[in-house]
Amino acid sequence: MSTAPARPTDHPGCGPVLHPGLVAGLVERAGSSDYDRWLGHVRAAAGCSHPIRLRGDLHTVEPATGRIVTSASTDGMPDGVLYVPCGNRRATVCPSCAETYRADTFHLVRAGLAGGKGVPPTVAEHPCVFLTGTAPSFGAVHTHHRDGRPCRPRRDAPTCPHGVVQECRARHADDDRALGRPLCLDCYDHAHQVVWNAWAGELWRRSMNTANRHLRALADRHAGGRLRLSYAKVAEFQRRGVAHVHAMVRLDAVDPDDPDAIVAPPASITSAHLAVLLRDALAATSFTTPPHPTNPAGWPIAWGAQLDPRQVRLTVRDVDDTGHITTGAVAGYLAKYATKATEITGHASARLTDDTIALHTDPRTHAGRLVAACWHLGQAPTDVLIAHREWERRHAAEEGGDPLAEWMASYGRLRRWAHMLGFGGHFSTKSRRYSTTLGALREARRAWRRAQLDEHRPADERADDDSAGEETTVVIGALAFAGIGWHTTADALLANTAAANAREHRLTAREELTTNPVI
Repeated sequence: MSTAPARPTDHPGCGPVLHPGLVAGLVERAGSSDYDRWLGHVRAAAGCSHPIRLRGDLHTVEPATGRIVTSASTDGMPDGVLYVPCGNRRATVCPSCAETYRADTFHLVRAGLAGGKGVPPTVAEHPCVFLTGTAPSFGAVHTHHRDGRPCRPRRDAPTCPHGVVQECRARHADDDRALGRPLCLDCYDHAHQVVWNAWAGELWRRSMNTANRHLRALADRHAGGRLRLSYAKVAEFQRRGVAHVHAMVRLDAVDPDDPDAIVAPPASITSAHLAVLLRDALAATSFTTPPHPTNPAGWPIAWGAQLDPRQVRLTVRDVDDTGHITTGAVAGYLAKYATKATEITGHASARLTDDTIALHTDPRTHAGRLVAACWHLGQAPTDVLIAHREWERRHAAEEGGDPLAEWMASYGRLRRWAHMLGFGGHFSTKSRRYSTTLGALREARRAWRRAQLDEHRPADERADDDSAGEETTVVIGALAFAGIGWHTTADALLANTAAANAREHRLTAREELTTNPVI
């Protein structure tokens, strides 16, 4: 079953020609009597590349009494299923769902800087820092210099033990495929890099703990009281295949009478104080991973030398006259990278298995060696498997203590996340009090869609004005998975085209409103 529009076939002397089967499918669907009903039914997932199909029943229930008011089966809906967007955040997998995720992330980050979405506008007066934390070097790689300098020029370039001269005099363009590749694949420490990726989330957690300890000393020097850090961060893959962190960090005071309130810190504490505190905290944070059969001493985990805390100002431009980065630029930057993953490294795959791993471990490529390192280091050693079998025989009824479960919680994660080069954390996270949540933004979008649908219903089917805003009933779904993707390529083309037209209409209306506010 095809789930994406077929590519047109070019013929000499004429424009693109659609496949006859696709044309027949388009005519059949668009010419059906219930086409408008079908289009309205799939509207929520119209732009999705791989919608999820659900089959079952939907019950409207009164929460107070538990009485079922109405019931509806998907059998009476177009195609006999309910279409739900896949919700994938990766732009290479589903551009439509990734764009929704990007927009939600933008508003989430922007609200924590300038207010809105339940965050007071006074938050714009708090000290803010845009923090970038990178990984250390695991070996020399080809790089791009914005000023046009050669990659790695050396007057007396040494030769590595594998016979590779450690220099490169090329001036790489920004899109050069050589960027991020090691000068010598055999010298590069692929194992250390994938382990660093796997423990990057723990490094960030410990860094924030260190920053909070430093924060207590800062509060004591500035009129006492309690301070806390709120942040939103995203992980971004560099071309060399290692994740680094971009975070928007805000300083708040704590109100003892209302701990959840967002209160401005003392005016004597500035963004400069916060930048120094964060740089010192990240530089002071390091630890060593547990022993591994190939490295009993473990691997050191710490940030690289490139720690860049930049002050943020509330302006409408991307960069103000003093060179400080602004709220709009930060929100847009973080939202953009929230929809990306390993594509920049040249590796992109779904979760790997024993059957597919051989396709992605080419030893001649940098990405292939990183995936191979994940697979090799994540393999449970024989003594762990023996201990697991013994534990199953004697203590299977007990909770905890399973050696294999402990292994899977540490180095075993490398196999699970081999397709992400070892990185298994969330690409977009935030602290609890930074701003609103993605769930709240999704619920607001669902409420808006329900209101839009209600406008097109007959007057006798609309909700009474007296009950507007009251949640008198809830919808409970007894739904089962029925498949992924559109039924036909023609359906995919029609649904995606309708979604594209709707997006264009919204953008046009927004531009007209901006140009002429009277409209």
